[in-house]
Amino acid sequence: MTTADALAGAKTGQLFIHDTMSGQKRLFEPLKGATGSNPATVGMYVCGMTVYDYCHIGHGRVMVAFDVITRHLRALGFQLKYVRNITDVDDKILRRAAENGEDPVALTERFIDAMHEDERALGVLPPDAEPRATAHIDGIIKLIQRLINQNAAYQAANGDVYFSIEAFPDYGKLNRRKVEESVAGSRVEVNEAKRHPADFVLWKAVADSDGGGEGVPPLSWDSPWGQGRPGWHIECSAMSFDMLGESFDIHGGGPDLKFPHHENEIAQSECASGQQFANVWMHAGAVRVNKEKMSKSLGNFFTIREILEKYQPEVLRFFLVSSHYRSAIDYSEQGLVEARQGLDRLYQALRDAGEQDGAGVEALNSEHMAAFDAAMNDDFNTAGAVAVLFTAARDLNKLLRAREPLGSAVATLKALGARLGLLEQDPEAYFLWSAATSEAELGEADIEQFIEQRKQAKLAGDYAESDRVRDYLLERGVRLRDTREGTSWQRVDPSEAAKA
Repeated sequence: MTTADALAGAKTGQLFIHDTMSGQKRLFEPLKGATGSNPATVGMYVCGMTVYDYCHIGHGRVMVAFDVITRHLRALGFQLKYVRNITDVDDKILRRAAENGEDPVALTERFIDAMHEDERALGVLPPDAEPRATAHIDGIIKLIQRLINQNAAYQAANGDVYFSIEAFPDYGKLNRRKVEESVAGSRVEVNEAKRHPADFVLWKAVADSDGGGEGVPPLSWDSPWGQGRPGWHIECSAMSFDMLGESFDIHGGGPDLKFPHHENEIAQSECASGQQFANVWMHAGAVRVNKEKMSKSLGNFFTIREILEKYQPEVLRFFLVSSHYRSAIDYSEQGLVEARQGLDRLYQALRDAGEQDGAGVEALNSEHMAAFDAAMNDDFNTAGAVAVLFTAARDLNKLLRAREPLGSAVATLKALGARLGLLEQDPEAYFLWSAATSEAELGEADIEQFIEQRKQAKLAGDYAESDRVRDYLLERGVRLRDTREGTSWQRVDPSEAAKA
């Protein structure tokens, strides 16, 4: 299906989603459609965090992307069950616990709490279910035994249990790569215990060295194959089977999970069940920092809480939703400055309107609502949806300048913002917080951006916006001076400027 076909369908109220498996946008048809007065039900599983450290900006991107997707599915009337797991047993967890000399369970609890704090800050609604791998060990063991009984898995001489890649001829279909290419991939573990180099571990035997350090016990359980712990891939299959059944509507996650994690999930799940695992596969785009891959070794690794020391959470959320969820995002200070400026414009329209709007939800602007839904129905195009917010704000500002009745203008802007998890603060509180979080880092680049924003407002005849930018900068200790050569600026004492 072409993009034009999908967009035409989206405008008629049909939802189209880009499916990673097919590489195309597809009309979304739930596996369990509506019956009588009962709405269609949708099951969605998203791979969550491995909790051994604070969430970084890439995690935030996935959190916010699927939060917006969840909001839109529910707005369309689907009865959604959103499941996002927590990986709380993993080699990375044990290594970090050993480094800290900390009990691994205490470590995971600490970072689960931190993850939830970050989610709440970003306005991410909690999933309907948040299963932890350690609470599904029985189901994991049963699923592994099921695969062994079907000759799709085996216990090797080293005590580990592996999935046999040769039991699944379609291996590689998600990423459209052959098994030979998978073996050459850097993330495939190769060892002599495997029957095939691409076989992957389902159950890891616990060795004497697997403890978390002096006084720190290993995370391990009894099983038919001896003491051990599950492999990463089998955890998600078992949890999704338990929460949503052996075939469900949507499986999602970050860009780095397509291979090998999701490819391995498909192989083991479809071998076990004999049916299609997920109807649609969705993957968020990567986050890069100044056009480079985010990496601690490069010194460009940012946690969510580090960013929120300088920017209020809604600015970061606005930055993330302003790009389509599948596109790569280039994270930069300049990007956040521009996001803050854009969000300022929307909140300023609401602040200028005050309490003048009395329209009910039923009276929302149908043209703006239709444009918003058309964008979101076209594979959750949040960039297009954000453009509709600015159109609604522009129309609101026109009414304010003309001193005409606002009708449903304020309610429409708020309602559309809420669909994206935005514009739900009191405008005055927003600007107080914005000034507090941005005061220390309003540099020359920021000032020049505001001057350009003011220039564009003047060219568009939006003198209220032009004055707002001028006054905002004066409040921040920057006085503007307009001359024939352009606009210059100088720093002044904010308290003295306020008296002028």
